[in-house]
Formats: sequence, C-alpha cells, structure tokens
Amino acid sequence: MFDFVSFIPRAIVQGIPLLLGSTGETLTEKSGNLNLGIPGIMYVGGICGVIGSFYYEMGKTAAELNPALTVLIPLGCCLLGSLLMGLLYCFLTVTLRANQNVTGLALTTFGVGFGNFFGGSLIKLSGSDLPSIIMTNTSNVFRSSLPVAENLGVFGKLVLSYGFLAYVAIAIALIASYVLNRTRTGLHLRSVGESPATADAAGINVARYKYLATCLGAMVAGLGGLYYVMDYACGVWTNDAFGDRGWLAIALVIFTIWRPNVGVLASFLFGGLYILHMYIPSGMNLAVKELYKMAPYVVTIIVLVLSSMRNKRENQPPASLGLAYFREER
Repeated sequence: MFDFVSFIPRAIVQGIPLLLGSTGETLTEKSGNLNLGIPGIMYVGGICGVIGSFYYEMGKTAAELNPALTVLIPLGCCLLGSLLMGLLYCFLTVTLRANQNVTGLALTTFGVGFGNFFGGSLIKLSGSDLPSIIMTNTSNVFRSSLPVAENLGVFGKLVLSYGFLAYVAIAIALIASYVLNRTRTGLHLRSVGESPATADAAGINVARYKYLATCLGAMVAGLGGLYYVMDYACGVWTNDAFGDRGWLAIALVIFTIWRPNVGVLASFLFGGLYILHMYIPSGMNLAVKELYKMAPYVVTIIVLVLSSMRNKRENQPPASLGLAYFREER
C-alpha cells in the first residue's frame, strides 16, 4: 500500500527549495525581468552558507557553538551571496540593457562553477576522503523541529516536523502574494512589469523597482539552496548535487500562473511528483522510473497549454517580461 504518512513529509521537504526558488522568480518576473539564473543563484546561496558554516564550525565542538550564530552566519552569507548575484544580473540587464535570456543562462553557468570550485576547495581543506563535506552541527540546528511534534502522532509528523526554514518559506510566499495583490507597492511593481513606459510616465522609478524586485527575488531563491544543503541534504555538500531543482522552480512559476500563494501547494505537488518514482513499484525497469521522473515537466506543459487555450489576461505573464526598457523610446 502507498505510505502517505512517510510520503507527504518527504514531498514537502523536497518542495521547499522549489517554493523558495519559484517565489523569488515570481517577484523578479513581476517587474518584467526574466531571470534564468535562478539555478545558479540557488547554487551560490547554498555554497555561501556552507562557507560561513565551515569557518564557524572549524575547530569547535558542538557544545562550543552558539545556536544563534550557527544559524545567522550561514544565513547571512547565503543572503549576501545571492544579493550580489541579483545585483550583477540587474547591472547587466537594467543598467546596461543586456539580453536577459543570455545573462540569466550565463549566471547559471557561473553559479554552478562558483559552487563547484569553492565546494571542492572546502573538501580539500577539510581533508575528507569522500567527495563531500558535512556540516553536521549546523544542519542539526536548521533541522530542529518543535519538541511536541513527536507526541502528536500523525498530525505532528505531517505538520510540525520540519525545520524553521520550511515555515519561513511558506510565510514568504504568502506575504509576497499579499504585497503583490493588496498593496500600492505591489501595484507599482506589477505596472512596471506590464508597461514600464506607462509606469515611468506616472512617476514610478522603473529601474528602482526592477532592482529591488530582482535582488529580493534572488535572495529568496538563494534561501532555497541553503535549505537544500542544510535541511534536505542534512548538511552534506556535494558538487553538482542540486540536479534540475532550479529549473523546476522556474517551471513552477508557469504552473502557478505567477501566483506565490498558489505556489505553496504547487511546490508540495512538484516535490511529490519528483520523488514519486521512489514510492511506486517498478521493479528493475529503469525506463518506467525515468517516465515517473518526467511527471513534473509533463504537468507543467499541460497547464501551459490549458492556460494558453483559455487566453485569460490574468493567466498570462507580464507583458514586458524579458524586454529591456529604453526610456528614450517612451
């Protein structure tokens, strides 16, 4: 029988990096910037957190570590690294008006290379015989759940058994949805994404909104990389371990039709589809397992086709998505 009690928590843990990545990309795309560098930004966020954790843990026992600093140092390093990636993207695409698609793909390549280089360097510094490095003490703090979770049976396991970043990810998605749809700032941001010339004529600083939304989106996406390493992977960094999660996060933006609140449940669905092949018996038939792994992408294509057929304006991407804004043409 299908074991939902063990499947659902694993699907949620699998989906949290996708939720953070998709929320960050949604904020970015609402400003009209198409950032295909999200996979690289998640990679940089993860390795920067590992670097901060590595140097803080070095030479210390678990009793000597301050729990607050154990969280704040990798968290701060992650946000700083992700912010720099967002600023680089904005400088190239908003200030210099470079092609957004090419810039995003270049950032992804750079981010993966950056992570692999420093990850390999840390592995050598640690003297590990394995091609990985383990931040056990930091991971234990990030993965700590509420003490009462174990005493509440199935409810505790399904709802309260996650690290704090999982709840932060859900809160960020809900807050982002509220800001985009219920505040003046969100209205201005959406107007910049739909028609920057009109927004500019109305006195809205287009460049400022693009910078703020893209940098904030990069920082949120970077948290997805940190969560993957410290929580999902139990503090183990291995080069090229992220797989295609960054691209799945971008696909999730289309699946949710640019709505961060819908992304909460959608990310858990994608997380479940991502690990479905592990729970459905397929014997030794590797072809069937590969078909199961295609499920998230097939679902995204179906949603894209259906939303295009309905042709509702609210289901379409921002009108100026991926286009550089030239004020002189206004």
